[in-house]
Amino acid sequence: MLQVKNLHTYYGESHILRGLDISVAPGQIAGIIGRNGMGKTTFLKSVVGLLKPREGEISFEEVDITRLRTEARAKLGIAYVPQGREIFPQLSVHENLLLGLEAHPDRSKRYDESVFDLFPVLKDMLKRKGGVLSGGQQQQLAIARALVGKPKLLLLDEPTEGIQPSIIIDIENVLWKLKERGDVGILLVEQYLEFAWRLSDKYYVMEKGEFTAEGEAEGECDASVLDRLTA
Repeated sequence: MLQVKNLHTYYGESHILRGLDISVAPGQIAGIIGRNGMGKTTFLKSVVGLLKPREGEISFEEVDITRLRTEARAKLGIAYVPQGREIFPQLSVHENLLLGLEAHPDRSKRYDESVFDLFPVLKDMLKRKGGVLSGGQQQQLAIARALVGKPKLLLLDEPTEGIQPSIIIDIENVLWKLKERGDVGILLVEQYLEFAWRLSDKYYVMEKGEFTAEGEAEGECDASVLDRLTA
């Protein structure tokens, strides 16, 4: 579904991403782990089109999207849930969800209410403004808003950041359901290593804009990965 080859992205003259290669298939979760400031968010922004790489290629369903605008990538089926959630605080939960339909190819005016099977708490909060929700509820809303557009690829940036443990479990259960459904690929950027490891099919360790280790995320968390992240 997603294939990234030799990706180089800069901020001004600062070389941030250095020759990244990654692939994600439908029904697969690829976990990108690493400490703050290593380039993880820059990578997601490059995939979604918010930042333009100077070198390399990004293809989605065998189509080169490297130079496509962000909104064109969204309409192809790439959804992004940014770090910090970025819901619209003055809009209601219902209105936030409606905005998620902007990326849907059919531009439907009604979202599929099966999203409440994944996030039942939102069904009772449709008239509440997004700004009055708790951090965990806002995170659920941000993911739900991305899902109503029926994406094929979901990019999640630190979905557990600042979230209470019970809601982290709820979000993990949602990601398991999406994974089992088999039609959505997920790129998961996460510092909570155990969460990422449980969910991911494969992992990539990012250090200073490069993937310095990668492999299958099976069994107990790899000690060498822990060493890299705690050094």
